[in-house]
Amino acid sequence: MKKLINHPDEVVTQMLDGMVKAHPETYKRLEGTTVLVRRNKSSNKVGIVSGGGSGHEPAHAGYVGEGMLDAAVSGEVFTSPTPDQVLEGIKAVDQGAGVLLVTKNYTGDVMNFEMAAEMAEDEGIQVEQVIVNDDVAVEDSTHTTGRRGVGGTIFVHKIAGAAAQEGKSLDEVKAIAEEVIQNVRSMGVAVSPAQVPGSGNPGFDIGENEMELGIGIHGEPGMETIEMTSADHVAERLIEEVLPELEVKDGDDVAVMVNGMGATPMMELYILNNRIHDLLYDKGINTELILVGNYMTALEMSGASLTVLKLTSELKNMLHKPCHTIAWNKSE
Repeated sequence: MKKLINHPDEVVTQMLDGMVKAHPETYKRLEGTTVLVRRNKSSNKVGIVSGGGSGHEPAHAGYVGEGMLDAAVSGEVFTSPTPDQVLEGIKAVDQGAGVLLVTKNYTGDVMNFEMAAEMAEDEGIQVEQVIVNDDVAVEDSTHTTGRRGVGGTIFVHKIAGAAAQEGKSLDEVKAIAEEVIQNVRSMGVAVSPAQVPGSGNPGFDIGENEMELGIGIHGEPGMETIEMTSADHVAERLIEEVLPELEVKDGDDVAVMVNGMGATPMMELYILNNRIHDLLYDKGINTELILVGNYMTALEMSGASLTVLKLTSELKNMLHKPCHTIAWNKSE
C-alpha cells in the first residue's frame, strides 16, 4: 500500500512539526516530546489533556485550542503515548485548578494515562480522568476491557473544554464529561482496511463485495462481515444498532456526527447523512447539531462511523459554546 511519507519511524514527529508550521498561531510543541499545547493559554482554568496513538487525525491535536483541549499527546501510530509524555502535557497545562485527562478505553491508553496522573499527583498536581467507551460494536476486545472509545471522544473534548473555559471546577468539569460519556454511542463500518506505515500488511482482509460492520479505529476487523450494500441500508443498520443503546425517544434532542474513517469522499458521507437525518426525523428526534467530515480517522481506512449524543439542556448549552480549533469546524 503506497504512502506519502519519508520513513515509518519519522511519521509522528514530522507530522507534528508540520502541524505547528501550518498553524503557528494555535500550537507550540514541547521540546523533546510529542505534546502539542495551546500557544495562547487562558488563565486560572482546569486544563484538559487528551491523546492516544497517531493515525486518527485530526484527533487529537486538531482539537487543541480555546474552548476545547489545552494539550494533546501523540503516541506512535495506533500506540499509546508513554506516561512520561503524558506527564509533560499535564505539567504544561496545569495552572493550579487541576487537570482532566480524557482517555479512550484501550488498555494501553488507560494504563499509561493513569500512571501519568499518579506521577503528576506526586508533584502536587490534582488530576482526574474520564474514560470514553462509546462503541456499541463490542463489549470486549483484545485491546480493551469493556467498550472501545471512538468518535464520541470528540463530543467529550468539546463539552468538557467548554465547561473548563467557563471556569468550572475540576469536579464539575469531570462530572459533565462523564455525563457526555453516559449519553453518547457510536458504531463504524468499513469497505477497505488501514495499513500501519512499515507494517506491510492491512489490518484485515476483505472481499471485493464485502464490508465490515463494527470496525475499530486501530484497523480492527468488525463484529460482522456483510455483503456490500447501499448507503441507505448502512445508515439504517447503524441507526438500528446505536439508538436503542441511548433510549432516544420522540421529542429528544441529539447531536450527530457522521465521521469519515480517513479515505471516504465527502460525497459518500453526505449521502449517509441524508438518510440518517431522515430516519431520525421520522422518529420525531430533533437533530440539534450535525457534523459531517473527518473527526476520528483510522489512517486510510475507507468507511464511516455514526455517533449520536443524547442532549440534556446543559449539554446542549455547552455544545454551542464558541471554540477555536483547526478541526471543530461547525460555525455557531
